Amino acid sequence: MLIVTVGLTSGVKVLDKVLHLLDVVEYSQPVSLQELVDLIDLPRTTAYRLLTALERHGFTRRDESGRYITGSRFAEFGLLQVAPHILTDLTQQTGESSQLFVRRGQQRLCLVSIESPAELRTIVPVGAQLPLDKGSGGRVLLADPETMRAGWLESVAERSAGVASVSAPVFDGSVLIAAVSVSGPINRLGTSPGRRFGAAVVAAARDIEHALATSDKRGRGSRTPLT
Repeated sequence: MLIVTVGLTSGVKVLDKVLHLLDVVEYSQPVSLQELVDLIDLPRTTAYRLLTALERHGFTRRDESGRYITGSRFAEFGLLQVAPHILTDLTQQTGESSQLFVRRGQQRLCLVSIESPAELRTIVPVGAQLPLDKGSGGRVLLADPETMRAGWLESVAERSAGVASVSAPVFDGSVLIAAVSVSGPINRLGTSPGRRFGAAVVAAARDIEHALATSDKRGRGSRTPLT
């Protein structure tokens, strides 16, 4: 088992503990709670409390065996690197605006947005926070991951009158980390946008997953573990 020693400290004890815990998870993953307790100088109850908070905010998650690994927040830098050109291709293919959403608590955050060249188009600014329970992108992020592996969800005039969308999930292993969406006016997408663009949106989601996996392998290959 890799031993990770305490690095830089800020003088803010709680923050230092959290970041040290994240370091250990990142470089020792997958790692159990007991293994973490053995590796770092924290009581078991404190480690569990911090891990629970980190899991809630997406910095850690559990794998299939219940051990801790880094969460979806760590994937967002990679998403920002690989998604823009894939969504640009998606917009060129469909002629409609495309977005990438990630979950932020009880809302969804627009991480990437490519606008349609059409004069009448959907505009979702990067950084916009939208509801999870309205619109296909939000409902994808709320859905059970196993259910979403079947493909896509569509919405018609759910969040905004006159707007239709279709969205597909992006996975990191078994974890749903983002939603790819195509959206536009109903008079172009129709009342069944999934029939028209579902396959293209799913293909874009798979392209993002492949690009993430490739970049992650390259990154891990060049990483020097902390000791």
